[in-house]
Amino acid sequence: MTDDEDDGPEVEDNDPAEVRPTTTQTDKPSDSNTVNMRSYDLYITYDRYYQTPRMWLFGYNENRQPLSIEETYEDISSDHVKKTVTQENHPHFSGPGMLSIHPCKHAEVIKRIIEQTAQGGRNEVEVHMYLLIFLKFVQSVLPTIEYDYTQQFTMSG
Repeated sequence: MTDDEDDGPEVEDNDPAEVRPTTTQTDKPSDSNTVNMRSYDLYITYDRYYQTPRMWLFGYNENRQPLSIEETYEDISSDHVKKTVTQENHPHFSGPGMLSIHPCKHAEVIKRIIEQTAQGGRNEVEVHMYLLIFLKFVQSVLPTIEYDYTQQFTMSG
């Protein structure tokens, strides 16, 4: 075991699935031509108690150094910090805690999004669309993270 393994989950240097967020207002570029980026490893587990997916986040600065929990909270919608999004231990990784979007309201929110999607022109939401809908919900909590959607759907209201 190396010292690096204590810093958080194992990270690939050039992970093609890496989600790269936009620059946050708290990032201070060293000069006008530099854009500091934060990146996040996102993990989805299944919560047996709530019977819904659960999202976990582990953030890195532009030098791939782990972000502190407080730095990670800077990228979270202020409505959700320390309420819906809290620091917890990941069920499958040791090391520092990760931020987790608590799943207690996921089913209710996802059901509402699916109903709005159906009202937006789709008669039925197919099972494979659930992940996209879940990520759309997560994006409301993490507004600084951009996803590359390969399929679009419309919600009413």
